[in-house]
Amino acid sequence: PTSSSAAMHAVLGGLLLLLPCTTAFLPSTPSTLLSSRSLPLKSAAARHASPLPRPSLAARPSPRFAAALRMAHGKCRAEYIWIGGRGGGGDDYRSKTRVFDKRPTSISELPLWNYDGSSTGQAPGGDSEIYLKPAFMCADPMRGGDNILVLCEMIDPKNNPIPTSTRSVAKKIFDQALEEEPWYGIEQEYTLFQDGVPMGWPKSTARPFDIPSPLMQFGYPGPQGPYYCAVGHDVSFGRLICEEHLELCLEAGLNVGGINGEVMPGQWEFQVGPCVGIEAGDHLHMARFLLQRVCEENGVIVSFDPKPIPGNWNGAGCHTNFSTKKMRADGGLKVILEACEKLGKNHEKHIRLYGEGNERRLTGTCETNSIDSFKYGVADRGASIRIPRFTDRDGKGYMEDRRPASNIDPYVVTALIFDTCCLKGDSVAFEAYKNSIQL
Repeated sequence: PTSSSAAMHAVLGGLLLLLPCTTAFLPSTPSTLLSSRSLPLKSAAARHASPLPRPSLAARPSPRFAAALRMAHGKCRAEYIWIGGRGGGGDDYRSKTRVFDKRPTSISELPLWNYDGSSTGQAPGGDSEIYLKPAFMCADPMRGGDNILVLCEMIDPKNNPIPTSTRSVAKKIFDQALEEEPWYGIEQEYTLFQDGVPMGWPKSTARPFDIPSPLMQFGYPGPQGPYYCAVGHDVSFGRLICEEHLELCLEAGLNVGGINGEVMPGQWEFQVGPCVGIEAGDHLHMARFLLQRVCEENGVIVSFDPKPIPGNWNGAGCHTNFSTKKMRADGGLKVILEACEKLGKNHEKHIRLYGEGNERRLTGTCETNSIDSFKYGVADRGASIRIPRFTDRDGKGYMEDRRPASNIDPYVVTALIFDTCCLKGDSVAFEAYKNSIQL
């Protein structure tokens, strides 16, 4: 080698010798990352003749690990998160990062920010500025350290929430009777898509002839039954996404109570709760945001469509379990039955706000009651409201509203149930939301 290239090799060799010292503070450093930095140096001609192969996706350091390497700056990154013009159904989260000198200790320390509402379908171009008002924050498990996630309300210059910002409206409803202590447990179902089809489904579009059904293809899933809570490579599809999402939710401090595989292959569920009042919407929105981020990193699409596959396949819901202090006390079953009657009288109002496309799911089949009728019963998964058998046995407990679709706005549904069961049931506060979302 020439003298200049020899000098360069000496300098690079010295940097490589320092690498073990810098990684001593990173006990979880992937071995693939270290090995890629300790390959023997070659001349330019040799490198050109035999280029290094690019590591596979599995071998590359994740964006979260790369971010961890940059934590020495001592700053706090706050990811401001809000809901776009398609509404709070889970498929239109927007976010951007603001850097602070130190980690805020409470919501009150976070300043207002703004965004271009004309680019999210929420404001005209001539008056496009919408303010972001921090409402809920938690640890950022993807960046780690002192970084945080901040869920925001969207308000206009007069400090009024815009129609797709439903949190403050819901909170006003809850605040009318805090003594009721409403608890919620929300079962969020979702479907994972890859290459345009649910995970575990065939990717071929060629029609197979000489068989009874044009849907019968090699690898096409059989009838429902083997996939619910199933274990095995040929019956469970997307578990790694589901597990990674759960881990991030727990690291963030969100009240996520569990996960499971659902009835349709490629469909999963996580549960949020028990949460009190407005917290149910906060935790569910933040959990959905993290699910979107996990899928983004893994090249997978998450769908909250209530009936992603037509036919004899279960749809995706957001079953909402609900109780109050009186329902959980002795004699609470009587209060639950009274609430069921109230819900029945307001069925059409609730259905209108229980998710878009829900008519494709609530058909009276596949563990649903028809969207055109209302009924409740003990342990009946074909009812609008299911009363668990334990609740019936103990004479107290909770009920499950099985009507909400997977793409609900949780602030709307939880507050609407509370208004109907515990207040006068005459709130029309969410009609503006219904009329504003862009499908």
